[in-house]
Amino acid sequence: MLRGIYVPLITPFTAGDQVDLEAFEKLAHHVLDQGASGLVALGTTGEVAMLTAEERAAVIENCVRVSGERDVPLIVGVSGNDTRSTIAALRALPSGVTAALVPVPYFLRPSERGVIAHFEALAEASPVPLVIYHIPYRTGQPVCAATLRQLGAHPMIAGVKYAVGGVDQDAIDLLADLPTGFEVLGGDDAFISPLLALGASGGILASAHLATDRFVALVEAWESGDAALGRSLGHRLARLSAALFAEPNPTVIKGVLHERGLIPTAEVRLPLLPASAQSVTQATAVLSTMS
Repeated sequence: MLRGIYVPLITPFTAGDQVDLEAFEKLAHHVLDQGASGLVALGTTGEVAMLTAEERAAVIENCVRVSGERDVPLIVGVSGNDTRSTIAALRALPSGVTAALVPVPYFLRPSERGVIAHFEALAEASPVPLVIYHIPYRTGQPVCAATLRQLGAHPMIAGVKYAVGGVDQDAIDLLADLPTGFEVLGGDDAFISPLLALGASGGILASAHLATDRFVALVEAWESGDAALGRSLGHRLARLSAALFAEPNPTVIKGVLHERGLIPTAEVRLPLLPASAQSVTQATAVLSTMS
């Protein structure tokens, strides 16, 4: 299931600050037309923290319909840093969701034994497989390769979105000895190529809203053993990702999508502010070299 490029969809807003579901659906079809393997709803890139419960439900319903029409996997972000409320959120997921992306508990900073107990409890209760979201620079909670390997042995834990800000020793150790049926998806856009070279199966990449087909080609290059193409594409896509993350995610991505006519506005919700014209122009210039 967890192979290829998954796009964590942005949430388009109208000029009146309403969720634009029509634009959302068109964007979802666009990235799938470009070769994305699946969709991710309600991730950080989708400004999930700024959506109401009703808006979140509408986004999920929209994604379930699109993924069903296209016969592709749908991963839904399920946030929460305590076990009981996260279980309740998992059990509330509608049919049509393939897996849940669940962060390592944030702010509380439990022990690694606590992290293991948390995810094992979620896995026993969840109606869908789990993808662990390991992003310590947001959660404040490091998790070692041994912990991920232990969790990966559970049949209801399908993989990890690995986003530690680089390629660390734990990534190398984990990818050298993966549990059967457990996959690593890169979550740091600029470092996706080296992770693929080490054996990651794909990525959940905000940058892949743009040049989606090039990110797909990057995965295929490393899978086929074409290292020369993988390196070449990897360097170019890393420059694109750097430009798209020049300001807080997803502000520049939204600016470029709007510039290209793929969404009606570049609006974001506070505390985010729209990206500067300079950052959007620079990212658009880098994107123009990818065709």
